[in-house]
Amino acid sequence: MQHTPVTIIGAGLGGLTLARVLHVHGIPVTVHEAEASPTARAQGGMLDIHDHNGQLALKAADLMDEFHSIVIEGRQTMRLVERDGTVLHEMADDGTGGRPEVQRAELRRLLLDSLPAGTVRWGQKASGARSLGEGRHEVAFSDGSTVTTSLLVGADGAWSRIRPLLSDAVPEYAGTSFVETYLFDADSRHTRSAELVGGGSMIAPSPGKEIFTHRESGGTLHTYAALARPEAWFAAIDFTDSAAAAARIAREFDGWAPELTALITDADTGPVLRPHHALPAGHRWGRVPGVTLIGDAAHLAAPNGEGANLAMLDGAELGKSLAAHPGDAEAALAEHEQAMHARSAEPVTFEGDETFGLDSENNTAQAMLRMITQQDAS
Repeated sequence: MQHTPVTIIGAGLGGLTLARVLHVHGIPVTVHEAEASPTARAQGGMLDIHDHNGQLALKAADLMDEFHSIVIEGRQTMRLVERDGTVLHEMADDGTGGRPEVQRAELRRLLLDSLPAGTVRWGQKASGARSLGEGRHEVAFSDGSTVTTSLLVGADGAWSRIRPLLSDAVPEYAGTSFVETYLFDADSRHTRSAELVGGGSMIAPSPGKEIFTHRESGGTLHTYAALARPEAWFAAIDFTDSAAAAARIAREFDGWAPELTALITDADTGPVLRPHHALPAGHRWGRVPGVTLIGDAAHLAAPNGEGANLAMLDGAELGKSLAAHPGDAEAALAEHEQAMHARSAEPVTFEGDETFGLDSENNTAQAMLRMITQQDAS
């Protein structure tokens, strides 16, 4: 059994940002992570880090110079494409945009490197937690070990083992899923698709379905085919048969330009199903001494471009609150939760306008172009 004053469960971007801000302020912290090592699994694709939340977190962590060193230039370029492959609009990356793109794995490495050795305890998968009274909690791990703490933070994502200490809420299927594919060396091996995607990202929207692709480093095209379908619909597809699964998903885009459907059918990896889950809208809880949540553990939503940014801001703001209230963790936790609940209830916007959901009749290239044109005019 270990005892630590501040214990974070989960070494994702939110938990690591919190750990870094606490370290900057001289507050001891330990992070427990289920993964066996920093490289135990792939960390996902590109992230746009926004100037109004994610970058504020990095400033609080005193890591902006390091952040700028991992930004991939040109990737803020975004193309809006019709289903027939017509490029309707391109927003160029002139270096002044507020959403620079980085590889998620590089951002996580940056945060890990900013912490003292031993801060993260790898291979410790939380299996449950219980209250010991007076604001203290015990966390049990799957290897049989436990830790007790006087301040516990659940940064352990959608299926948080810490959340039950605060809330009975359980994530439910959000009605949409991604099917994820990769094309490697695309400029030489998948020329037409690479030309259509361009130098940054490309979105081809349609009510109930869309194709979204990021150009990553090394000529990789990372695609998410988004579909609004029930869980049972996806369950009927055998994703262990990569070719058949890709063909079945591509059939949902019949009539679309071959350069678009090739992002699914010509992939160099088998299609991977990524179902979306969400906590109830407005999820919140009463103050429980000694424990709180950040990121998806607190306000899981279907992907909307804000998840990683909000998790980092949650972590940074909680760290700042704890530093501002030495000796009064409850005041810090109450301050953090009030602000976090307000942030997570705000509508998702792009350049000030509320975005369209996948199911919306306005989820079209023409409607998005009108929104962009109105923004430019204002």
